[in-house]
Amino acid sequence: MEELCYVVLSCLLVIVVLYGLLELHYFLRMCLCVVLARFVKRRCHILDSTTVNGLCLSNDVDTLLYHMNNARYFRELDFARVDFYERTKLYRTITGLGGSVFQGAATIRYRRFIRPFHRFNIVSRIIYWDEQSLFMEHRFVRPSDKFVHCIAICRQRVIDVSMETVMSALLNAATSSRASVTTPLPVPLSSPTSQQPGGITNPAMEPSHAENGHAHSQQLQQPQQVFSTVKLKPPLPPELGKWIEYNDMSSKNLRSGC
Repeated sequence: MEELCYVVLSCLLVIVVLYGLLELHYFLRMCLCVVLARFVKRRCHILDSTTVNGLCLSNDVDTLLYHMNNARYFRELDFARVDFYERTKLYRTITGLGGSVFQGAATIRYRRFIRPFHRFNIVSRIIYWDEQSLFMEHRFVRPSDKFVHCIAICRQRVIDVSMETVMSALLNAATSSRASVTTPLPVPLSSPTSQQPGGITNPAMEPSHAENGHAHSQQLQQPQQVFSTVKLKPPLPPELGKWIEYNDMSSKNLRSGC
């Protein structure tokens, strides 16, 4: 019995040390997020929206214990990105082409705080890409009435591979797989854009198609031919263009030693 007590105390000590040094619950949650996205949740089109659930816990609030700490929003985005990467096969496509991806920049606009022990959803989608970067929008949404608490824009930089090549591979693969199980319809390649709240458009998917990965609009039931990436690429939103311009100016200032 005494030896058992020592074993239990040793295990508890190890857990406390791991929590203190490694933030163990973060890594455990990340592992769970990867497993669910890869083996449980259904696959999504690269231009679909994905949703992950969150809960503001006591270790997420600020010193006033009144709302979720501002820094926690960005940490929650780690789980949203991993879910999106796995379900759309984005990360595997980038690494399969010999590249890698990392966070290049991020901005967030707060609208209303999230109170402790309140649930929220993070809705993620691609809003634009260029040769070197992928731009994603993340919305923190209240599940009960779809109220948007805040909007974050993140720039994911890719190296050793062109982002245009990655998106072309994903779009062509998705088009080929869907064309093989749908009856071709005589519809044009270019489809009208759908406007979402906030002024950012997504031409490839209606908002109602988000999350489940299955669209029923005619624009996805195309003839059996390869889409042009240019046809499906969203236009550059004006506010995103200004943000890109600011990032470029900031990079030049840093390189010049300012």
